[in-house]
Amino acid sequence: MYSYKTAGTCSQQINIELNGNIIKNISFIGGCNGNLQGITKLVQGQDAHDIINNFSGIKCGSRQTSCPDQLAKALQEALNKR
Repeated sequence: MYSYKTAGTCSQQINIELNGNIIKNISFIGGCNGNLQGITKLVQGQDAHDIINNFSGIKCGSRQTSCPDQLAKALQEALNKR
């Protein structure tokens, strides 16, 4: 499992479990529980590269990042570190 400390969002951490490039499990610490549960269900079983491409650059209100954007960053870092 890989843990990523988020920046600029309500969530504080993202825990990632990959099977190759496929997302096996994602869990968020903190943040908007309902929205993050939805994101988690949507990305499970997906190729991490597809999620990175789709979620990168998403902003939350006036913030320069969002939980989906932070997930993209976390996935990229997890792929780079394996």
